[in-house]
Amino acid sequence: MCPAPDPVSNGNGTPEEMIPVDLGSAVNDNKKMDLKHGTKKGFYARPSDFLSNTSNWKIIESTLREGEQFANAWFDLETKIKIARALDDFGVDYIELTSPAASPESRAHCEAICKLGLKRSKILTHIRCHMDDARIAVETGVDGVDVVIGTSSFLREHSHGKDMTWITKTAVEVIEFVKSKGIEIRFSSEDSFRSDLVDLLSIYQTVDKVGVNRVGVADTVGCADPRQVYELVRTLRGVVHCDIECHFHNDTGCAIANAYAALEAGATHIDTSVLGIGERNGITPLGGLIARMMVADPDYVKSKYNLTMLREVENLVAEAVEVQVPFNNYITGFCAFTHKAGIHAKAILANPATYEILNPADFGMSRYVSIGHRLTGWNAVKSRAEQLNLDMTDDQIKDATAKIKELADVRTQSMEDVDIILRVYHSAILEGKLKIGQPEVLDRLLEEHHESRGTSPTRVPDAKRQRTD
Repeated sequence: MCPAPDPVSNGNGTPEEMIPVDLGSAVNDNKKMDLKHGTKKGFYARPSDFLSNTSNWKIIESTLREGEQFANAWFDLETKIKIARALDDFGVDYIELTSPAASPESRAHCEAICKLGLKRSKILTHIRCHMDDARIAVETGVDGVDVVIGTSSFLREHSHGKDMTWITKTAVEVIEFVKSKGIEIRFSSEDSFRSDLVDLLSIYQTVDKVGVNRVGVADTVGCADPRQVYELVRTLRGVVHCDIECHFHNDTGCAIANAYAALEAGATHIDTSVLGIGERNGITPLGGLIARMMVADPDYVKSKYNLTMLREVENLVAEAVEVQVPFNNYITGFCAFTHKAGIHAKAILANPATYEILNPADFGMSRYVSIGHRLTGWNAVKSRAEQLNLDMTDDQIKDATAKIKELADVRTQSMEDVDIILRVYHSAILEGKLKIGQPEVLDRLLEEHHESRGTSPTRVPDAKRQRTD
């Protein structure tokens, strides 16, 4: 919080009273607002918001193209079909496949996926800006072709060796050929953010006039930041009439932020891959983009995508490339909706929106309040006691919580450990064997419980108990 300003002086050394300013009903409405997951706040729109597409955008899902470049990836046709069907069930707008010119098997896979008859997703393939690739691509039955060529000095000199005149001439030929087949066409520069701006705008304007469906901006090496992205896409939005697709690598950790900045600036399509897999550190992760956009416009996202499919899609791809879904993964990581600190847990139990910007139920997930640790609070323990139908007073809950924290100083207590403590405590209180403030008695009762079941209780070292006492 910023400090309050000093009182304004009237020139005589005495402070003037602050003059009240009526901000209108917006302020009053904001005060009355019941804060919930996905609630939008704020009084004013920015002048630039007329460009924004954060409530109207499409996903080009590239796991079966960019994702194939991931170090661990090798997808046979059966796996590709499973992934394609899962992405279609999720509802992605497009599925992008490896170029059929890459190998005979790539072509066969592309043709097979085109014949699946997917319900929601159109099929694209990604090719070099070359007529031979284009001829092969249009024969596979795809709904669209994504054409790309490097435009930075690095790639023009060390990759394909062509100048901008050749690139422009060839791009026009390829675009006109693909358009003549009645399918979608996108032209993208590669390494856009290290390309000359005049070169970029010139070729984008040219292909826009020829009639591409989309132009693409690609941060091929992951060097761009959100401000650079916003400025380039906003500039491009002013010179082309077609849609704008963006492809962001994550080498410096900006892929999701860059994707959001691009949509704010007027981009219409974002490339993603499941778990972000791809060349090197990969690209914008599907789940990460969904998490960000759920905050921007939850109604739009929920109306368009089958969010409960996200975990299934990620588990499918994780298994295929032999990796684990990260513990802190967006939405589906096992820690994503886990709350541990006592203060947090208390607030979460009162209103989940206090410490959750996303609602786990929207994704078929559940929140978990961890209570078997030294940071636990009695409110969280009380919630667990209520789940177990144990009628305990607040003072009894606090007493039991103290024992949980004491034992958790020795080792983390599992939920089963916590449940045993609560049940033994509750039974002993009802039977008159225990009173509040008798930790030694509770220790003996817990030991008896474990002995009767042949299990080993957590023991607090005598020295530690003496220090605690």
